Amino acid sequence: MATKLPYADIDSSLRAMAGRAEGFGRFAVGGAHGPLHSVTSLADDGEGSLREACRRKDHYGSSLKFQALFICGRGHDVDGIQIKPNSKHIWIDRCSLRDYDDGLIDITRQSTDITVSRCYFANHDKTMLIGADPSHCGDRCIRVTVHHCFFDGTRQRHPRLRFGKVHLYNNYTRNWEVYAICASVEAQIYSQCNIYEAGQKKKAFEFYTEKAADKEEARSGLIISEGDLVLNGAQPCP
Repeated sequence: MATKLPYADIDSSLRAMAGRAEGFGRFAVGGAHGPLHSVTSLADDGEGSLREACRRKDHYGSSLKFQALFICGRGHDVDGIQIKPNSKHIWIDRCSLRDYDDGLIDITRQSTDITVSRCYFANHDKTMLIGADPSHCGDRCIRVTVHHCFFDGTRQRHPRLRFGKVHLYNNYTRNWEVYAICASVEAQIYSQCNIYEAGQKKKAFEFYTEKAADKEEARSGLIISEGDLVLNGAQPCP
């Protein structure tokens, strides 16, 4: 039986892709009803650059979709993709990210309704942080979907979550060195039909206890696993 590729029923134009996100980021329309801006320069700033597009006041960047990017930080002390503050309706799709000093994707400061799909992550430590720290209680609004992603030997945070809600499905995580996914203070993770293949470290699910700034008692988070496949001795329970 032939394998059907993602989005095989549409052409590759930006307008055709608009509205095809799944999960919490499904309302990222990618400019379907507005003008398009093409990034034509690799420069950090100036005409044709991504920064020039984002600073415009005509809302080119009101709903964003990142597609088919290769982002390599080579050890730079920054995030690969950083989403904050109060950002909504974002779709990150078919990107390859590796080798940054900090996070590959960080979603914090009350940013919500975001989907990360069909991305490849490799050669990295702190892969994906969702929810800034225990003092940012406003991150309780965060909702993120992560699906069809490959975490290939990245050490941890696939993702690490504080406060918000994350739905993980059809992801493949292998050869982590600390843990696969982590639920910190008040986090709610629904792990559905993912593959967790352990290397030397067997613990797939981790729970860190932290105290929210507006609470008296410290709490960890919750992970619900349904239909997950664990391989090579991976241990989903603590």
